[in-house]
Amino acid sequence: QVQLVESGGGLVQAGGSLRLSCAASGRTFSNYAMGWFRQAPGKEREFVTAINWSGGRTYYADSVKGRFTISRDNAKNTVYLQMNSLEAEDTAVYYCAAQPVRASPNLKSLNGYNYWGQGTQVTVSS
Repeated sequence: QVQLVESGGGLVQAGGSLRLSCAASGRTFSNYAMGWFRQAPGKEREFVTAINWSGGRTYYADSVKGRFTISRDNAKNTVYLQMNSLEAEDTAVYYCAAQPVRASPNLKSLNGYNYWGQGTQVTVSS
């Protein structure tokens, strides 16, 4: 089992920044690729960004490319999401998720992830 705990959400004005953290425990962190997803009210949960086990490869949804940055610190068992130039449309609950390293990773799909955090609310006021 992997336990994931997100933190860092809050209320920010449009154009501002937030950094989310996701602390993992329970298994060897570097055995997992990590992803961030978000779910706005009345909408499906959607892919935001993902990072492979080493941090050497990252993937972004088009809607956040150039504004959000994912990173990880395997020594601290933590993955981060730096969010800049926030827009009202970024308002959502943000979830981190863990996917065991596999030969054919599926980093952009919810179904690829085995473990999920409880989520942290991000609200961007316009």
